[in-house]
Amino acid sequence: MRWAIGLMSGTSMDGVDAALLNTDGERVAEIGPFLTLPYEPAVREDLRAVLGGVGDVAGVSERVTRLHAAAVGQLLRQADMPAWRIDVVGFHGHTILHRPAQRRTWQIGDGGLLSQLVGIDVVDDFRSADVAAGGQGAPLVPVYHRARAMALEPPLAVLNVGGVANVTWIGRQDALLAFDTGPGNALIDDWMRAHTGRALDEDGRAAAGGRVHGEVVAALLRHPFFDQPPPKSLDRNDFDASLAAGLSVADGAATLAEFTARAVALGQRFLPEPPSRWLACGGGRRNPVLMAALARLLLAPVAAVEAVGWQGDALEAEAFAFLAVRRLRGLPQSLPGTTGVPWPTLGGRLHRARAAA
Repeated sequence: MRWAIGLMSGTSMDGVDAALLNTDGERVAEIGPFLTLPYEPAVREDLRAVLGGVGDVAGVSERVTRLHAAAVGQLLRQADMPAWRIDVVGFHGHTILHRPAQRRTWQIGDGGLLSQLVGIDVVDDFRSADVAAGGQGAPLVPVYHRARAMALEPPLAVLNVGGVANVTWIGRQDALLAFDTGPGNALIDDWMRAHTGRALDEDGRAAAGGRVHGEVVAALLRHPFFDQPPPKSLDRNDFDASLAAGLSVADGAATLAEFTARAVALGQRFLPEPPSRWLACGGGRRNPVLMAALARLLLAPVAAVEAVGWQGDALEAEAFAFLAVRRLRGLPQSLPGTTGVPWPTLGGRLHRARAAA
């Protein structure tokens, strides 16, 4: 077993998640502390400015890397653990472009610089090998979901509602299927930012006071993505909220929350067997309107992952600690059933702290 730190900066652009994990890349021995280092509004704007790979990518990449180093330092202090006890850091970086059909995916962040700053070996660039081999490069967390779900009765589904939403279906005999279902919080966040200046619809308060406009939901659901069988993945900006133009703030939030839930529900037809339960993680699980819509539309009970003792905010960061250890051990991180890659694929680049120093 090895101690690893996982770092995640998600498409919601809320900050750096950092988690400590003791694992051999197949089983989880111990879950350590977790923290979020929130991004200042200026950092969020910097990230928005480079989406698509434009603007000062190098400058923003360095700034994001240094913020991740600060998160590592804070986590080590919180855990009262010296850096030398950590075997590896899994550094996802921040996705600014995801076009798997063109065999392109781009996560900014400098793993070599991070290894120097924290004095620990770093694995980064988790997605490129999968995309180069013909996979979607996402989602990558399913192998970790499966490791955490070993004690739970299959089949079950883990729904991650971040900026983009994705599902992991875990069947009997460790069977896995995973794919992006559609937008998660991204459209709601963008709507709130454009109309109120706020970063999100906190606790679903705007949506709770609004009315769903069915014609807008129907128009959004006509996107060809929803009829495409998995594997499939999305860029954060593949959808936009322009069809909701003219609605009130509350009605727009309610309509986009309903669309997000209906997109998840449409994905049920691709699951090999109906899950006995859905476990929700990511920021979307905090939106009561979205969770109520999921409970209404999905064909099995829905609960936040805390119901089974998982840390919903930490799960993705923990996963990249897990994947980094898998990289050290030469174990595949993506599979035909999770990203559509033709064969189990080892991802990530290793940056040695001593070699970089």
